[in-house]
Amino acid sequence: MLRALAVDDERPSLEELLYLLNADPRIGSVEGAGDATEALRRINRALQSGPAGPDAIDVVFLDIHMPGLDGLDLARLLTGFADPPLVVFVTAHEDFAVQAFDLKAVDYVLKPVRKERLAEAVRRAAQLRDTAPRIPVSEPDPDQIPVELGGVTRFVAVDDITHVEARGDYARLHTPQGSHLVRIPLSTLEERWRSRGFVRIHRRHLVALRHIGELRLDAGTVSVLVGAEELQVSRRHARELRELLMRRTAR
Repeated sequence: MLRALAVDDERPSLEELLYLLNADPRIGSVEGAGDATEALRRINRALQSGPAGPDAIDVVFLDIHMPGLDGLDLARLLTGFADPPLVVFVTAHEDFAVQAFDLKAVDYVLKPVRKERLAEAVRRAAQLRDTAPRIPVSEPDPDQIPVELGGVTRFVAVDDITHVEARGDYARLHTPQGSHLVRIPLSTLEERWRSRGFVRIHRRHLVALRHIGELRLDAGTVSVLVGAEELQVSRRHARELRELLMRRTAR
C-alpha cells in the first residue's frame, strides 16, 4: 500500500486528486498540501521518520505551476536527499515533460485528470516501490543524531550537545556551534540520553551534566550556567540535580 502526498495550490484540483487517489486500492493513505513549501516540510518529516516510520511517504503527486517554489523546484530539491519519495507530476501544462523526466519523474499526468490515467501512474509508482532494492536498516548510531539542514542530512555528536529545549513535538538541540530543530519530543530524548549524563532540570530543558559550568543559588531560586546561557532549574528538579553534580565532582 502506497503512502502518498498530493500537492496543488488550487483547492478544487487538490480535492479532486485526493478523491481519486483515495479510491485507488493501492493507496494506503494520502495527505494534501496547498503549496511546495508546505509539501517540503511534510517530506522533511517523512525523511526524519525513515522508510518504515509512521510519517513515511512513498510517492508525491505534484503540480508544476504554484506560487513561490514550483513543482520542478521541489523535485530538484528532492534529488538531493539520500532516499527521496517517488514523484508523479500532475499538471495542465505539456511543456515541462522533458524537464520532469530529467528529474526522474515516474509519470507525467495531464489535467483534467482521468481516473484511468491516474491509475496507471499509481501502478507505475507501486511497481517501482516494490522492485526497488531494499536498503538494510541499521541501528541508529547512539553517539550521533541526524538533523536536516536545507535538504541535507547531517549528524551531530551527542557529546557536543550542551542542552535541549522543548518546542512542542519538536526539540531544539544546542551546541557550541549552533542549534538544530528535530522532530523528537523532549521526553523521548530524556529517556534515550539519561545514561549519557543528560538530566531534566525544567519541563522545558534537558541539560548535559558535563556542560554545566556553575550551579547558582539566589534567594531560593536555582539556575545553572551552560556555556554563556543561564537556565532556570525548577524546584521539582533542583534536589536531584544537586545530588547528581555532587556525585559527579566526588568521582
